[in-house]
Order: sequence, then structure tokens, then C-alpha cells
Amino acid sequence: MKIAFDAKRFFHNTSGLGNYSRDLVRILSQYYPENEYLLLNKNSSERGIEILEKPNVRFVPTSKGNLSRQLKMGKDAQKQGANIFHGLSGELPLKWGKEPIKKIVTIHDLIFMRYPQYYSFFDRKIHLWKFKKAAGSADKIIAISEQTKRDIITYLKVPESKIEVIYQGCHKAFKEQQSDEFIQQAKEKFNLPGRYILNVGTIEDRKNLLNIVQGIQGTEIPLVVVGKKTGYYKKVEAFIRKNKMEKQVLFLEGVSMDELAVIYKLADIFVYPSFFEGFGIPVIEALFSKTATITSNVSCLPEAGGEDSVYIDPANYLDIGAKIKFLWENESERERRAEKSFAFVQKFNDEPIAVQLMDLYKKNL
Repeated sequence: MKIAFDAKRFFHNTSGLGNYSRDLVRILSQYYPENEYLLLNKNSSERGIEILEKPNVRFVPTSKGNLSRQLKMGKDAQKQGANIFHGLSGELPLKWGKEPIKKIVTIHDLIFMRYPQYYSFFDRKIHLWKFKKAAGSADKIIAISEQTKRDIITYLKVPESKIEVIYQGCHKAFKEQQSDEFIQQAKEKFNLPGRYILNVGTIEDRKNLLNIVQGIQGTEIPLVVVGKKTGYYKKVEAFIRKNKMEKQVLFLEGVSMDELAVIYKLADIFVYPSFFEGFGIPVIEALFSKTATITSNVSCLPEAGGEDSVYIDPANYLDIGAKIKFLWENESERERRAEKSFAFVQKFNDEPIAVQLMDLYKKNL
């Protein structure tokens, strides 16, 4: 079988959709080496270079010209003899040739419909148009959670029979044991506290960092934050400054994936009070790291967190603070929840996901 991918995100996104794309191609090429995997894009990059070095993975430069991704990528895949084209980020090409090819698209979330205030009017219209076109032309849609599946049915008016839920996993660094020397280097490089709670994710309204900071105000619990700053950061920073919490909250930048894995593993608690997610990969990363997790009781987060994570109302900073304090002071409870959650998270391992993906491809040939 020859499978073509829209590899724009594979090559050019550092997190989120980029990680999903790279992990998907990596695990398929590992567990099903008999197939050929084609990465289509105008250009490649250093990202995912170790995956491209595999003999069954190949970069295919697409035809040049304006809108080549929309108008030419599908035909380029057909010219390569691909049996399946998989759009990895909610989009499919608009134009196709006569050669037979099955079309699959992954839709991660429809946050722009649920929370329109986070998007410009123009972006909402473009996103909705692209997603509707892709959902209409796809032979099958992959939703990354049951929550996303429900949203696709509601907002895109797609029949349930056309959608299959296949969860995503996380980067292999979170499943590996880094050396003692590397762990010590990371501790020193980032000047990590002896004990701390952790939050990872873009620092934006929806991820709700401010309610964590408000929750730990008046305690001595250190908070480490890893994430790209947006305008919302200024709101968080102002609260920290006003309440003299500068020494309590540590913002890290320039963190590699292996360093991030160490930071997760050294944390006492991972806190993720997001208002809405398509899936919530940071929760999976924390569970693989055997770190007790507190997350929201909304959207798909209970799907990712399982029965033994602690759940909070993301709008209630007092609830967040109380549950942080409870776990912070109870080592045996942290360990119990971390161990049980580690058993739960194995369903998001590479092999089960690869099997589900390949079964879907074969059923649609």
C-alpha cells in the first residue's frame, strides 16, 4: 500500500499538529514497514528528519504555484500511485485527477465554533469552509476524541457512520527513561525547584493559567510553566507582579522535547485547567511520566485523564487551589493516582494506535 500525507504541518509546526503528524508517520512506518509513506509538501525541513531517513518514508515535493496545496497536491499524490491520501490537519485538496484514490482526513477540534471569541471573523469563516469541504469529500473522517466526534456531527452535519475515533499518543521522549546525567543537567539548566507543580501549553485564555496562579496565591507551592506566550501572558504577569509571586512562578523557554520529558517526571503534580480541548496531549504526557494530574471536568479531558486523575471546575480557582493543596500534601495519594493512571494511559501507546489506523486504511481501500 502507498499512503500519501499532506505534510505541511509535519515539516513546519513545532508542536500540536506537527507532533501529531510526525508521530503518526513514525508509528505507521515502524509497525507496518511493508507500506510506502509519501510526505507531500512544497519543501521539507529538519523537523522529523529521523523519520525521513527510514527506507519506507519519502519526501515528495509538490507542484509549484499559488494554491498548490489546495489545487495540485491531490493530483501529485495520484501521479505517485498513492492508494490513500490522508489530510492530517482538517483539510483535503480541492482538485483531483481521474486515478482512484481514497481520501481520509483527521479533524482535531472545532474550537473556533465553540469559542468564536478566540478567533477573528475571517478565520472562523475560512476554517469552517475548509473543514466542511474536507468532511464532504472524505471517504472517512478520523476524530481524535469522542468530544470531537460529537462536534463534527453537530457543526459539520456529518453522519456518525462516516466518523471513526482514533486517539493520538505523544512523543516517545515521555515513554523513555532519560539518564541521571541528563536529568541533573536539566535541573541545573532551568534552575528547577526541589518540588513544584507544572503547567504546559500555550499561555492563552482558553488554557486558563491565571486560575492556577490565583489558586496557589498565599501558598508556598512553586509553579513551573512551559509554553508559548501570547497577549494573555500580560494579564497573568500583572497578577503575579501585583501579588509579589515572581519567585513562586517560573516561566521556562527554549525547552527541548527530552528536557520537557524530564520536567514532567520531576514535577509533583501536573495541572491543566483548560476550558476546552480537542484531546489534551499534555495530560497524556503527564500520565506517561507517572505524574499525578489535575485537569478540567469538561470537553474531552476526562477521556484523556481516566478515572484516577483529579478533576476540577476550570472556572473556579478556589476548587483548583484546594485540589492542588490536597495532592501537594499527600504523597501516597499522588503515587497511587500516578501508578493507576500509568496503567490507564497504555491504551494511547504507539502500537494500538498504529493498528487502528492501518485497519481504517484497509477497510477503505
